Amino acid sequence: MARIIGGIGTSHVPTIGVAYDKGKQDVPDWAPLFRGYEPAQRWLAEKKPDVLVFFYNDHLNAFFYDLYPTFAVGVAPSYDVADEGAGRRPLPLLPGHPGLSRHIAESLVNEEFDPAVFQDRPLDHGVFSPLPLLWPHKDGWPGAVVPIEINVVQYPLPTAMRCFKLGKALRRAIESYPEDLSVVVVGTGGLSHQVHGERTGFNDTDWDMRFIDLIEHDPMTLANMRHVDYIRLGGAESVEVIMWLAMRGALSDRIEKVHQNYYLATTTAMTVLVFEEKGDTASTAPAVASNPQLAGVEEIGGTYAFDIATARERLRLNRFFWNMKDAAFRDAFLADEPAACARAGLTPEETKLVLDRDWIGLIRYGANFFVLEKFARTASRSNLEVYAEMRGETFEEFLATRQVPGAR
Repeated sequence: MARIIGGIGTSHVPTIGVAYDKGKQDVPDWAPLFRGYEPAQRWLAEKKPDVLVFFYNDHLNAFFYDLYPTFAVGVAPSYDVADEGAGRRPLPLLPGHPGLSRHIAESLVNEEFDPAVFQDRPLDHGVFSPLPLLWPHKDGWPGAVVPIEINVVQYPLPTAMRCFKLGKALRRAIESYPEDLSVVVVGTGGLSHQVHGERTGFNDTDWDMRFIDLIEHDPMTLANMRHVDYIRLGGAESVEVIMWLAMRGALSDRIEKVHQNYYLATTTAMTVLVFEEKGDTASTAPAVASNPQLAGVEEIGGTYAFDIATARERLRLNRFFWNMKDAAFRDAFLADEPAACARAGLTPEETKLVLDRDWIGLIRYGANFFVLEKFARTASRSNLEVYAEMRGETFEEFLATRQVPGAR
């Protein structure tokens, strides 16, 4: 089964990525930072984890205030680099691990954390600023990443204790995953800094050193702190270090800090810590191959539970139907249905299902009814007519089974 072999706490300052892309690794002002990541890179090269689980925050590049989740788990097979206003960084696509990420999302929901899930949103410097310093990628990234977004941008934020408990729930999820994987958990952000208002440029090295000691030896003290305490001690944006508590919560009490580097050059105290598990990392949790809430659903005839795996595998087709909420898309489809299917990249099988109005075939294939009904309206079919066809009945036969057959 999967196991956690260690954890990393790292800053995700965007200027790290800028300096990396500009080749400033040996420039004197930047060398202390890059040299400080080399032991972490060597540790990862030695341990060869299959997956890095990244706690990060999106800096309004993939999410916005119209819908900004408190927690969100990426379940995609790969992730692109977000364009943050200066163009896409020259980094390869980052592999995801759909199986583990789906399992984590299901496990967290079953532990009542209720994360959102996302598929085709890019990742910003919350992940891609430190990642190249940790993983060489000339021939592609050496493993996969499961990104877990945490809201540290718009109040109310999750409490520090909630993040710590999230890490503990993550550990249980990972240890119940049946595949043999080694995992390193990464918490990102900070340390002390403030980047808005008259207090811009605030730092406190004494607090940073105390935080580093507490995250190793007494994380519960940090977990019991309020957001305002972090703001007062480390600056307004330093509150994002609660993501380090999620990483720390995923580790056992038997860890060893094998590396630390601290560098305060301009506005943010840039830090990297590496913790190694020293106890027995073999899982004692029972393996869970799927969502226990759905165990036995396959025995309920004529029922097709729409889950994360289906959403991922049938994303293209469901998005095709979802787009039918747009009038121009509907008009283009009705003007030339085969051409519209081709533009959307539908397979021949998918196209036939669409052109044949094969409602039950689409459901069995993995279409979600609540986007399928948009297609039904485009095709001038009512929901009741679709229900009848899915049951293999005429419209009148179906209505005869209703309590009020005239309600049509």
